[in-house]
Amino acid sequence: MPSGPTGRPATIYDVAARAKLSIATVSRVLQGTGPVSAKARARVDQAAQELNYVPLRAARSLAVQRHEAHGLVLPDLAGPFYGDLLMGYERWAGEHGQSVVITVTHGNPDPRRSVMDLAGRVDGIVVHGNALELPTVQGLRKAGVPVVLIAHPPVTGCDSVRSESAASAEQLTTRLLEHGREQLQFVGDPASSYDVSERYAGFAKAHQLRGLAVPKPLRVPLTEEAGRTVAEKMLQATTRPDGLVCANDELALAALVTFAAHGVHVPGDIVVTGWDDVMAARYVSPGLTTVRQPMAELGRVAAERLHERVTGVRTRARNDVLATQLVLRDSCGTNRLTGAVGWATNETAAEVIQ
Repeated sequence: MPSGPTGRPATIYDVAARAKLSIATVSRVLQGTGPVSAKARARVDQAAQELNYVPLRAARSLAVQRHEAHGLVLPDLAGPFYGDLLMGYERWAGEHGQSVVITVTHGNPDPRRSVMDLAGRVDGIVVHGNALELPTVQGLRKAGVPVVLIAHPPVTGCDSVRSESAASAEQLTTRLLEHGREQLQFVGDPASSYDVSERYAGFAKAHQLRGLAVPKPLRVPLTEEAGRTVAEKMLQATTRPDGLVCANDELALAALVTFAAHGVHVPGDIVVTGWDDVMAARYVSPGLTTVRQPMAELGRVAAERLHERVTGVRTRARNDVLATQLVLRDSCGTNRLTGAVGWATNETAAEVIQ
């Protein structure tokens, strides 16, 4: 969708006119070169945002219509999740002659400017989770930039790719409740991402269907340190839950190891489950019950969807939901009590005993 005053993409001249500043001043702000007052910088930033201005690099001339490059915007690179996601994305992009430019927003003082700058150097952008605020995503679309979202609720005009979460979380929680674990605690902040909110929704629904009060989530970051802290606080408490349903494997693995180090038996004293099925989940003792998310496939599908939009193969947005698998191991204490029947669709999770 064009943003300029005459129905065309906005240019630096439009930004200068809107900000009522010289081209030279606007150029210094946008390029980050030379001294500029804070007031002038604020006026340029506001004008650029109002116009959805995307800087055009020299490479993007009339003779060069495409960069053969994708932009990938991630909130962070820490943890095992992003490694698998990147592997799937890079593999597909490499096989199809596309380079990948990665931008990380965690700790970035101005992610919007970084991403709008990135948009001038790539053919389209993939955004993971909450790496960008919704107005910035919508601004990219208004500027005519193809956008694919990973692990994000659908946005008009954007493709989205995510894993099923709510049904698999409900299935996992129901299994624990059916085996007598009725003091469960959800560990993770539903407000931190769309995926975590869906996992908590499934956890809550399993309780509601059994007529049980829904425990409030323990709102902590999805980090190893947070998992260890949660377990240590529970060790000091006079009462503790009989099961932890953790929003990711990092939380779960840290809690599991901390309990074991202090003589708390998993799953006898407390059950622990995770999410993602990272490599360590199958080697720790006891093995971690978790939900296997197709992380590499998420990356692969996102790369393919962006390429389709960039090349014009497809013009209408689509929303892909990839199936997950409930992987039963010893940390939940239920896999020997009930046989598993596996299935996999976009709405449910298959069960796998390992």
